[in-house]
Amino acid sequence: MKEFLLSVHVVAAILFVGPVAVTASLFPRYAPLGSVPSGDASVVRSLETARLLHRITRRYGQLAVLVPVVGLALAVVQGRTSEVWVVVAMVLTAVAGALLVLQIAPRQDEALTSPDDGSQLRQLGMLTGMFNLLWAAVVVLMIVRPGSSSP
Repeated sequence: MKEFLLSVHVVAAILFVGPVAVTASLFPRYAPLGSVPSGDASVVRSLETARLLHRITRRYGQLAVLVPVVGLALAVVQGRTSEVWVVVAMVLTAVAGALLVLQIAPRQDEALTSPDDGSQLRQLGMLTGMFNLLWAAVVVLMIVRPGSSSP
């Protein structure tokens, strides 16, 4: 059972969290601007591409819920729910999920419906970077497992 849960956890992370990280990061590059800033005329923006990236971010974000659900089930089966690295990983995962649901997806919606001079896209890029760093930290915790009771 442990091997099955670990496999589902890792595959779900690769297939669902990975695409969210990529599409959310690419979104600001293609999202429309209210006006093109001077010196930025060579940047090609595509509303259709931005909409597709937003749709993928939302749908795969929903599917990515499988990652922490299976991860928690795996921690229970392995008896690791009280280990510090697992608790920290769960907290970071919750923060990343909240960031996606409460900030990134709604700001993408706003950027599609009310484009501005690019300031909202810069903020979105920063939030997406934080989202990606949170997931990178979770991956490091999964590999290093500081304070783990077993090898």
